[in-house]
Amino acid sequence: MKKRNLALVVGLWAILNFVACGGGGTKQPPSGLTERVLASQGITDTVRFGGLVIINGFNDTLPGIAPLSAGNNPGLMAVSPTRNIAAAFDSGSNSVYAVDTLKESSIGSAKIGFPTTSFVVPTSNPLGYAAVPAAVVQGYSFTGAVDAMNFQNGVVNLIAVPNAQTVVSNSSGTQLLVFSNDSDSVTVLNPGAASPPVDTSCLSTSNPPNAVCTIVPGFDRPVYAIINGNTAYILNCGAQCGGKQASVATFDLTTFTITSTVNVDGATWALLNNSTLYVAGTSPTNNACTGETTAATTCGRLDTVDLSAGKVTATAVITDGYHHRMDLTNNGQLFVGSYDCTNIGNVNNPSGEVRGCLSIVTVATNSVFIPPDNGDVNGLQGFSSRYVEYVAEGGNLRVYDTLHGDILLINRYLPTGNINIPGYVGDVKAIDFF
Repeated sequence: MKKRNLALVVGLWAILNFVACGGGGTKQPPSGLTERVLASQGITDTVRFGGLVIINGFNDTLPGIAPLSAGNNPGLMAVSPTRNIAAAFDSGSNSVYAVDTLKESSIGSAKIGFPTTSFVVPTSNPLGYAAVPAAVVQGYSFTGAVDAMNFQNGVVNLIAVPNAQTVVSNSSGTQLLVFSNDSDSVTVLNPGAASPPVDTSCLSTSNPPNAVCTIVPGFDRPVYAIINGNTAYILNCGAQCGGKQASVATFDLTTFTITSTVNVDGATWALLNNSTLYVAGTSPTNNACTGETTAATTCGRLDTVDLSAGKVTATAVITDGYHHRMDLTNNGQLFVGSYDCTNIGNVNNPSGEVRGCLSIVTVATNSVFIPPDNGDVNGLQGFSSRYVEYVAEGGNLRVYDTLHGDILLINRYLPTGNINIPGYVGDVKAIDFF
């Protein structure tokens, strides 16, 4: 009888604890919001301070909560796959700040010392990896490394990779693909085998490869990859980056071999949707704005690649520049963003054509809409439960209505066109699944 009563008490305690936590161990954050978006806010004056601004993604409003600490000039952001960690690079201090999204509080920061345009937080652990092309490796004449960052204690360990520009992780963080400027090789890292504080095994010319680093040749100015299981779709930038031919190379991560290649117009960024890969770039030769009424003389391309068939099935003319952002909405609108594009007109004085770095493609019809806005596109964020897209462009945060099937109506902003965040919005990320 005593054992039975004890079991009942334990069971009741477990139920009460389950309910108190919101069910299934889920707890509400201090803000009480369940559909949150973070925008990195850079401030350059001495009165206000930057940070990660919390947005209510349910109704596109600012709830008046103090920004989470991320330095004064946070920009580029990364979120862990489980969204328990959000991190941002602060250009003012050359540090990466991390926050616990459940507690809405700081985890810590890691000072990498030099700028980065690419870093990842591959798991739910407070660890990240940043590609730092200017990192100094003592004893060597070259620069470049992947910085392994521990946000809790601030320790940074270097894995030397010359001119490391971009880093992409597999789902477990056990493999990193590193892309270097002006290189026709891809560096594959096993970060768990590295020997801190500075691992120089990537400089080894030994054959076979060492446990930390394998340098794989045979590419054409590779710049980025999308990893799906044991397969990586590697983007060969080709002529746009000083090489020969832009293409998508299918790369086996178990054998380190290229199994197939599909030529495309340009390839600096991509998005995978089932067996379809959308690839964007700006060709130095095939860049006419055919079919568009615009003062721009150079345009980019969006190629739709059927991976099963191994061929390009559609091509669309989009804005030019270096494409580095892409997002597909729940109703088939593909937002494609670039930087250093051809800006035309002035959004504050729209007397004629206004054009910036954003293109919106309806994938069902391959039709393109160029919104009347200026500036680099630094962040894109859509949602599965809402027909809106957040766009960080030119330092502003826009909200696009994507509900209407007629693409000409997509430039209707909700509710007023902006979420008015002071300073410069450098990126935007959802930290809740909705």
